[in-house]
Amino acid sequence: MWQHQEWGQPNMEMQDARPQTDRRDYSSAMRGGLTIQLNRLGPENQTNGSPDTSVARLTGKLSLETVHGFLCMVRSEPASYLVLDLSGVSFLDSAGVGALVSLFMSRRSTGKRLALAAVAQQGIAVLQVSGLLRLLPLYASVDLAIRQFRI
Repeated sequence: MWQHQEWGQPNMEMQDARPQTDRRDYSSAMRGGLTIQLNRLGPENQTNGSPDTSVARLTGKLSLETVHGFLCMVRSEPASYLVLDLSGVSFLDSAGVGALVSLFMSRRSTGKRLALAAVAQQGIAVLQVSGLLRLLPLYASVDLAIRQFRI
């Protein structure tokens, strides 16, 4: 079960294949058409001694007009492992790529990890042109990224 929490509303349980304990919807705080839903995996999904994992699902454009808000929200995520589900990102520009690299480097400098999951073809093309496919860990799905983190 997911524990669904929106700002100012009580927790409600929702059915989903991946149980979660905390789900925050940041959509109202973003300008330029980007929404972020943050899901922290609950203890029932953590292996013994494994670090905590969060999944942030992004929807919309990750571009010049949204990167500042994006970075302000996800940089403060305390989870050891953060998976960005980019399946809902319709557009990624050079500013968005720069934000992903910045987030990757800041997390790495504090001993935390970041992975990108389900990146659309347009996003992969931008990452390829910028030469970042070797730097940023990319996975075909969120589930693959989570499994890889647990190894």
